[in-house]
Parts: sequence; C-alpha cells; structure tokens
Amino acid sequence: MRKSLLASLATLGMLSAPFALANTIEIQVNNTMSEGGSESAAVERFAEYLEEQAPGRFNVRPFLAGSLGGEDAVLELLNLGQTQISITGGNWRQQYAPEYDAITVPFVFSTWEEVDAYMESPSGQRLVELAEEKGGLKYFGTQHRGPRHMTANKAIHTPDDLQGFRLRLPSLPVWLEVWEEIGAQVVNVPAPEIYLAMQTRQVDGHENSLSSPYTRRLWEVQDHIILTSHVMFPWNWVASSRWWNGLDAEDQELITEAIHVARQHGTEVEREFDEYYLEELEKAGMTIIEPDVSLFREAAMPAIERVMADMADGVMEDAMGNGAAD
Repeated sequence: MRKSLLASLATLGMLSAPFALANTIEIQVNNTMSEGGSESAAVERFAEYLEEQAPGRFNVRPFLAGSLGGEDAVLELLNLGQTQISITGGNWRQQYAPEYDAITVPFVFSTWEEVDAYMESPSGQRLVELAEEKGGLKYFGTQHRGPRHMTANKAIHTPDDLQGFRLRLPSLPVWLEVWEEIGAQVVNVPAPEIYLAMQTRQVDGHENSLSSPYTRRLWEVQDHIILTSHVMFPWNWVASSRWWNGLDAEDQELITEAIHVARQHGTEVEREFDEYYLEELEKAGMTIIEPDVSLFREAAMPAIERVMADMADGVMEDAMGNGAAD
C-alpha cells in the first residue's frame, strides 16, 4: 500500500514539490498605477520568485490601476484583513503617523540612501510601529520611484529665479509653505489641466517626476527641466497584519524574500524609466539644468524648520542627521 501511494505521488510530481500538498495561499497585490510601469514589473517579479521557490504554493493576483479603490480604501481593506499586500504611496504615513512623516517635506532628503536611512532611524521605526498599531500594517520596506523635479518656461538656477514664478502644486499644505518660502507663487490647477494652464501662461511651471512631462508632452509648452530632486516619494510594500500573522513561518520567510527581490527589481526598472524619460525629453528639445540644490534648501529652511518643529521629538534630528539639510 505504501509503495503504491509513493508511486502515485511520484507520478503526480508531489514528492519533489513539498508545498503541493498544502492549500494554495491567495495573495492579492494592490497598486494604484496601471500595468506597464515599474510597479507592475515588481508584482510580476514577486509572483515569479514565489513560483520558482515553491511551485503551486501561492496564487498571486495583481489588482492594479486602483481596481480595489484608492490608497485609503485599500489601507482599510488591509486593516480588516480583506486584502493581503499593497504597494502603497504616502497616505499611510499621513493617516497613521503624520508626526513622523519627514519624507513628505520638500528638500529634506535628496537621495534614496537618505530616505532609507530615515526609515531605519528611531523616528522611522516608530512610524512603522504606529502604522501596525493603528492600521494593522506589516511594513517591509521601500521601492524607489523617480524623484520629483521642476519644469519651467525659463531657466531656473537659483531661488532668485523663482521670485514670482507661478508654480503649479498639488494641494499639500506642507509643499505650499515650503515653495512659498523659496519665493514661488503657488497656483492650484487640477492635474488634467496642467498642459492647458502652461499653454495659456496661467502657470510658469510645475513639479513632478519625469514621467509627467514625458507622458503629458510638456516639451510642447515648457523649455526647461530643473533637476531639484526635492521630494523622494517611495512606494512602500505593506501587508495586512491580520493575514500575515495567520501564515506559517516558512511561508512568511518565502514571502519576505520575494518582496525583497521584487522591491529591488521595481527600483531598477524605475531607474531605467527615469533615464529613458530624461533622454527623450532632451531629444524633444528641453534644456536640462542641474542647479545647486543646497541654495534652494537653504532658502526653504525657515519653512522646513517650522513644519518639522510641529513633528514628534527627534524627527528633525533623525531626518537632517542624514546630511540632507546641512
């Protein structure tokens, strides 16, 4: 009987696949971006790695383009244990621990090494703890995105060039305060109307990652790209703690490894996209300016200090101790 059972299992390939006898684990992975970017590439690599390491054990189902809702809606689903994983932006920091969200403040960080160092600092770790306590999130780490830069209808080299400059910004109070401190005249224009606002001279420029001027064809209405890297907004891999705590240790280890591999892959794909965008924008006729960013940071510092003074004790030291605001 035993020989017969072993022969049957061998025929089915189960003896060489230790996970095949266990129930398949369903994993929904959420993101607000559409397929074709670094985000979907990371999800694909996540699924591939799990299948390579444990064939048939996991069924990864991508939910892209906000198909389960925006970031706030998905955060609620994670808290309830009704979805499993999300590659989420910055809403979780503002929702669960705004007093530790130094990452949202412009000109505090200028490299990804500084952002990651902050997340490993006592302030960053407290942010992660509060997200788990309040939002039921298990945090795994960052996936790097393209930094935010400026586009302009004139050359911008120093803060003096920004005096009275009509800059389109999203409605984030912290961003408004910092850019107004530098000297810009902030204009609130809905994202779909950015091109028209530039064409009609309602605004003189905007700020965003390089995908924005590329996908919006802003070379038709703007002449310059100013590489300020003033905000380094990462994607963040998080999971539902309710779901995570119900997994076996072996499954947790595999998923953690897969997320690490996926984060690295997504970061590399994003870097390649950013290089491509910059090359294509320059080919389209835009002038690339690399200013002395320390001049802008110095001009913004009174606003940065005001904003961060309202944050938790130690945040300013942990953020600026990384060399971002010498």
